[in-house]
Amino acid sequence: MIFVTVGTHEQQFDRLVRKMDELKETGEVQEQVVVQTGYSTFHPMHCMWKQWFQYEEIYEYMKRARIIITHGGPASFLMPVQMGKVPVVVPRLKEYGEHVNDHQKEFAGSLKDTEAGIIVVDKIDELGDVLKNYDRYAQMLKRNDYQSNNLRFNSRLEAEADGLLAGHGAKSMYKMSRHSAGKIEREQ
Repeated sequence: MIFVTVGTHEQQFDRLVRKMDELKETGEVQEQVVVQTGYSTFHPMHCMWKQWFQYEEIYEYMKRARIIITHGGPASFLMPVQMGKVPVVVPRLKEYGEHVNDHQKEFAGSLKDTEAGIIVVDKIDELGDVLKNYDRYAQMLKRNDYQSNNLRFNSRLEAEADGLLAGHGAKSMYKMSRHSAGKIEREQ
């Protein structure tokens, strides 16, 4: 399944929604496509769609999706990265009335050649090729060593606290949970 989210920005993103519908219609995309259309005025005829999803629904769709396509807002593409997935990022562009400026293109572009683990599609006509070759592209970018900054910070803090307490003959009674992004749990 492919999940597409255009976010909650109050301008349309018809260009992405229309392209996904076209790829589904022509058979270039065979699997199920679910699209969150937001303020887009184009409504897909060949994809399942809904204007808005609750956060929990988006999370579940992202968890189940083989491919996640997002706009260039960091909040949308960081969630799949934190899930260990490689999202396809299509930045909104000012020239198409999708945003007030091109900050999404600039931001996503600045991450393109880093270890961010995202596939950036600057030209909508390249989306079909990216989806066709997604597994190969994603494999090249997938980082098996990904750890969120929160978890990395918590691990370092825990080690530092244990080191400080060990110097005083004490043992830390708190452990940072590795599964809860910063939640502190009392050690048994």
